[in-house]
Amino acid sequence: MVSSNPGVIFFSNRIAVYKALYTFGGYMSDVVAAVDQAVEDGVDIISLSVGPSAVPSGPSAFLNVLEMELLFATRAGVLVVQAAGNGGPATSSILSFSPWITSIAASATDRKYNNTIKLGNGESLSGTGLAPPTAGRVQLPIAAAADVSNITAGILAVESCQHPDAFIRSLVRGKLIICTYTFDFEYEDAAIATLAENIKTIGAAGFILRIDPDIGPMLVKGTTMTLQVPGIILNDAEASMALWEYYTSNTIRDRLGQALVFNAKARILDGRQAIYTGQAPVVASYSSRGPDVNNAHRQTADVLKPNLMAPGSSIWAAWSPSSEGDPIIKGQSFALLSGTSMSTPHIAGVAALIKHKHPKWSPAAITSAMMTTADVTDQFGSPILAQSTKALVHATPFDFGAGFINPTRAMDPGLIFNAHFRHYVKFLCAVPGVDDKSVRQAIGFGCPKKKKPWCSDLNTASITVSNLAGSRNLTRKVTNAGSANETYNVIVREPLGVEVTVKPKAFKIRGNGSRRLKIVLKATEARRAYSFGEMVLQGKKKHTIRVPIAVYVSSSIGS
Repeated sequence: MVSSNPGVIFFSNRIAVYKALYTFGGYMSDVVAAVDQAVEDGVDIISLSVGPSAVPSGPSAFLNVLEMELLFATRAGVLVVQAAGNGGPATSSILSFSPWITSIAASATDRKYNNTIKLGNGESLSGTGLAPPTAGRVQLPIAAAADVSNITAGILAVESCQHPDAFIRSLVRGKLIICTYTFDFEYEDAAIATLAENIKTIGAAGFILRIDPDIGPMLVKGTTMTLQVPGIILNDAEASMALWEYYTSNTIRDRLGQALVFNAKARILDGRQAIYTGQAPVVASYSSRGPDVNNAHRQTADVLKPNLMAPGSSIWAAWSPSSEGDPIIKGQSFALLSGTSMSTPHIAGVAALIKHKHPKWSPAAITSAMMTTADVTDQFGSPILAQSTKALVHATPFDFGAGFINPTRAMDPGLIFNAHFRHYVKFLCAVPGVDDKSVRQAIGFGCPKKKKPWCSDLNTASITVSNLAGSRNLTRKVTNAGSANETYNVIVREPLGVEVTVKPKAFKIRGNGSRRLKIVLKATEARRAYSFGEMVLQGKKKHTIRVPIAVYVSSSIGS
């Protein structure tokens, strides 16, 4: 939780910490109590790196206890920034649902810790691993995990090196152990951190992690792993195969296949020097994806989730010595971790800067400033990519929201899209499956008597329509964030199968004034899949406001 009242974030910002979870997890009631206390204490921003483990049951995910608690925090003027979840790259794995919450995706950076292993035949193989080298320039014998394990131990899948009791200590001492990245790692039944700890426990000199040829390239899990023992991770199949061929051709076995003499040797170089190459940002594979859902039946919602993306992979930060968590590496009051829990505080910090500059802005206004100024291209100017199960693919707003946070531009967004508690109540009343009684039970009073709007009518810095049948009329109200007049032109990049009309096409807005934009979405092709576009408001004073559009066309005009 962050309060920006005392001063600028990087000088005298105050951070209040509320403990609501424990080693075993925790209870939602404790999280709610912590948020209550934070609001009572007068915080401006809540950084919430926690969420439900699944889509809540009930008429709508938006009406669950935590979402309602955060709605009332928003009513009190507190911006809630929440981790999107680490269920990616699965579709609709998002675990932060409501439009009054700013949900954060995680990106990988171009910071890598490359390493090299030199084999006894003179060949060098490249991999990754922030790890120390083997001692000196001496080459050490190599042994596959299965060749130095006790087959009578009753432990299966020893090749993943997850069971220290499976190894014969006299055989592993002083050797580099070949472990295999199997599907157990993909299913989180095995971990590289456990592997490294086991190598240290059994007295081996280090390890080489090769990949199972059935898995394919190892994109994320462990590729920037920090290791406290000599080790290298061979990320691609070609290097893994070269290692295995060298090992098998230099290992003498008896007629039953038992290894007798280990003639294959190698040494691991120092992998502790960071290099910065490749594309960045890239959506991290684990980062939860949209589209957002209305309920446990996974009916999609007219809400863009996630909202923004920030760095989340291999983040160095302060770490409590009393924590019983399991970081990638733990130092003296610092640690290296990955996840949307790490990307979320980045956004909270930027939000605090904006709050200091604009102390009267609502949570929605701050979120709008960050979203409309976010980047959708990488450092080379190419569209942002996303890590999937096997390869890099083109990212969409369901991967990164409005884009990658740009703190400098967010300080001066030009225009903002504002919303308040009453607008969120109208949104709830428009959610399919939610009736007046459900709303009354959740917030203490019922829906307005007026005709229900569409959920997509909520004045957000995005447009999401989960079921476009024919056409839909929407309105967005923009407010000048500055005191100077400015003229804007409207540029539309239409989603496939959708005709988008915005009126007016150009407008002048007074300082601190507001204008309404009438938007018509007309389905021209029933694609039965989401397509994406954007509305860009280009100001004469160099302000550029980007509004992502996501539309699922169920039926077109005349179909």
